[in-house]
Amino acid sequence: MFSNKDLKNLIVPLFLEQLLVMLVGIADTFIVSYAGEAAVSGVSLVNSFSTIFIYLFTALASGGAVVISQYIGRGAGEDANETASQLLTASTLFSLVVSIAILAFHRPVLSLLFGRVEPSVMEACVVYLRISVFSYPALAIYNAGAALYRSLGKTSVTMYISIAANAINVAGNLIGVFVLHAGVAGVAWPTLIARVFSAAVITVLCFRKKNDVRYTWRQICKWNRELMGRILRIAIPNGVENGIFQLVKVALSSVVALFGTYQIAANGIAQSIWSLAALAGVTMGPVFITVIGQCMGAGDTAQAEHYFHKLLKITLIISLIWNGLVFAITPLMMHFYQVSEEAKRLVILLVLIHNVFNTVAFPMSGPLSNGLRAAGDIRFTMIVSIASTIGGRLLFSVLFAIVLNWGVIGIAAAMCLDWVIRAVIFALRLKSGKWKEFKVI
Repeated sequence: MFSNKDLKNLIVPLFLEQLLVMLVGIADTFIVSYAGEAAVSGVSLVNSFSTIFIYLFTALASGGAVVISQYIGRGAGEDANETASQLLTASTLFSLVVSIAILAFHRPVLSLLFGRVEPSVMEACVVYLRISVFSYPALAIYNAGAALYRSLGKTSVTMYISIAANAINVAGNLIGVFVLHAGVAGVAWPTLIARVFSAAVITVLCFRKKNDVRYTWRQICKWNRELMGRILRIAIPNGVENGIFQLVKVALSSVVALFGTYQIAANGIAQSIWSLAALAGVTMGPVFITVIGQCMGAGDTAQAEHYFHKLLKITLIISLIWNGLVFAITPLMMHFYQVSEEAKRLVILLVLIHNVFNTVAFPMSGPLSNGLRAAGDIRFTMIVSIASTIGGRLLFSVLFAIVLNWGVIGIAAAMCLDWVIRAVIFALRLKSGKWKEFKVI
């Protein structure tokens, strides 16, 4: 169903798009470092909190992408149209509710999570969250449109949007910090503007009549309970899984806050570089959904199994090359960060630990699980991921970081252990063939 050229046309633009998306985080952290370590710490802590909701929006979009891909594989264009339109409706409503709730309770939540940080760090948290929360609906709307285009295999469209959005964001960061001297607000407003731009453009494109799958106002303005049920049967377990995963990360951010400003700053910088290093796995996740989803929608499990193995090999190769490259340039990147030498050395060590395991374990922990979900094997992947997150990452983080006094290095080690556990279990699940028994549509 997919030639090598088809896969290349799907993967390369998506890789470049995700690279640009990751550079937003790098640009924010890098430029705000010139406003001081308190500002870097505040941005990194709020980003760890915001990611909970961003992953929920992504889970909803991924649920829609699976259903859309399977309808495309079956040749049911009208059902795919309605699924895409209903996905936009659900994404918009859900993100608005989340944004209003956060605006109403942001101070008590930040105090509960990060109450022990220095006052300057807490003030940076408040400023950054107050502004960035307005971008949540735009981000959810963009994810819905991107899910439609990725399901069609037209990843070059989202790539071009990301290029423009990142140009807006970086230019805005430079103006906000170095011209207006707005500190944390100087990187928050450009991110908001860039996300609104992306949402507006992708939504307009999704209405184009020449698309094989597109939005229609009639289907947006109604609620198809049965169809939404199909989306939510995938989105809710995925959302629960990602929600718990991010709650654990936020809890661990609270642990990080115990280790002092330089470790908080180093952890925040390392996480932005980790996001860049994880690019191969992040890129291949939507590829697995599109390819495996269309194969299963067509009822061709043999093709699905073939592409599972082929895409895994591609992911491992890309991960090896990319993680090696990112680690090689990390010491050079540290010359540009305005933080202490102690923080810089810690960042390099954290990146080394992350990149080794991101190469060997994450391809079967992350992208492979997306393929299993696209086949309909949702409950199993959710249970394994939640158990591994709590039993592996959370408990061992406490053991390594606090009991053994490894600090943020212990949290990184527990993260890698979590990946290894999932990788082994999901590889065995793929080999068993039980994923072939599920139906989505």
